[in-house]
Amino acid sequence: MRRMLAVGVVVLAVAGFVVLRATRPEPPVVEVRERVWPVAVVEAAPQAVRPTLTLYGRIEAPDRVRAASPVSGRVLELRVRDGDLVSAGQVLARLDPRDLQPRVEQARAAVERERVRAKSDRDALAQERELLALAEAKLARFEQLARQNFGSAATTDQAREDVARARLAVTQREQAIAEHPARLAEARAELAAAERDAARGEITAPFAARVGSVEVAAGDQVQPGQTLLTLYPSDDLFLRARVPAHHAAELKAALAAGDVLRATADFGGASLTARLERIAGEADARGVEVLLRVDAGETVPVGAFLSAELERPVVEGVLSLPFSALHGGDRVYRVVDGRLATVRVERVGEHRLGGEPRVLVRAPELPPGSAVMVTHLPNAIDGLAVEVSPR
Repeated sequence: MRRMLAVGVVVLAVAGFVVLRATRPEPPVVEVRERVWPVAVVEAAPQAVRPTLTLYGRIEAPDRVRAASPVSGRVLELRVRDGDLVSAGQVLARLDPRDLQPRVEQARAAVERERVRAKSDRDALAQERELLALAEAKLARFEQLARQNFGSAATTDQAREDVARARLAVTQREQAIAEHPARLAEARAELAAAERDAARGEITAPFAARVGSVEVAAGDQVQPGQTLLTLYPSDDLFLRARVPAHHAAELKAALAAGDVLRATADFGGASLTARLERIAGEADARGVEVLLRVDAGETVPVGAFLSAELERPVVEGVLSLPFSALHGGDRVYRVVDGRLATVRVERVGEHRLGGEPRVLVRAPELPPGSAVMVTHLPNAIDGLAVEVSPR
């Protein structure tokens, strides 16, 4: 009985296991699916675009004027301050005329003295010629007496000496008269210089300008050539910057062809525009200097440092893409039938579209109208499954 009971228990256990296994639920079938990455795309549309070049430069004024003191004197009055806008002919500063007028009077006196001296020399020449004639007549008498043995040799020699002295006096007087025009011209030049310096004692603006800096104050004693103030034409300012050497050739060719290349910059909340005018003749390891004429430069002071975006010559048949579309610097991905395909590109430059920086590339292998992925995927490879999401 015990054996039969044990066998029965085993049979029941096996039968229960078989029933449970037969009635268990079927597990769901696991389906292996490939992951699909959502991406954004744009349509490839080759176009003509002007790339831009970022420049960093300084505002300069080539025609900057340094108003200097013509003579030693004292500053009597200053009528401007740093940064003032002045008009042509406006008085900027005045020197004390008491330091300038004495030179003018001395120069006038020298001219008048030379005129009086010339008249005196002409009168004296007539008298000296009479004295010469008398001395020659006296010498002739003494020589005649000496031939008749009625005069001494000493008196004859003395007469000859008197004649020589009279001739020398006439010669010197004639030379003084001959030099009179030169001395008079020199005196008149001194007078003109003195009058010029006196006129410069009232310093005026030679053109409409902005005062750069005032370096003296009223009452200061200044020396000849000392700078009183500086000013520059506010409508003739330039941005001096450097461009990489490999861009200099295309910029030079564009200027030679008459292409107007403009630049934009911001300063103090105001937007400035400039245009490329010339390229410097020297270069160094940092690049080549270029000069851009600033339009309406009244809003920017000389010496200001700016960052500007300069237009480059137009390039044809390029794509304007977000930087996120570029992978590895030289390739983009085209979406074909839900999968990625690599397309090699040549980077041409950069520009801004609606304030957004974009990269310009040339892709001869990319057909126009193709869907170009603009989502940056670090794991992007050929054949990766993607799904285009609405932008």
